[in-house]
Amino acid sequence: MRTLRIAAAIEAISLAALLINLATVHTKAVTALGGPVHGMAYLATIACTWMTRDATPTVRLLAAIPGIGGLLALRRIQPKGV
Repeated sequence: MRTLRIAAAIEAISLAALLINLATVHTKAVTALGGPVHGMAYLATIACTWMTRDATPTVRLLAAIPGIGGLLALRRIQPKGV
């Protein structure tokens, strides 16, 4: 679960950074670094969700949504008291 939390956060933050860069200065260095970081975090989020025992088929599909899928999957997996 910890790995999934980290990957989901990096996925969301890297997508936000890429979109902010696209809307403002469009620096190539940010795109060159942020793109692969976002892609790997996206794949890690999907893989971690699929390996989680508590993940239902719906949660696994939620994880495939780029950007916020990992956060949505985490919300569905985590118990309400935590």
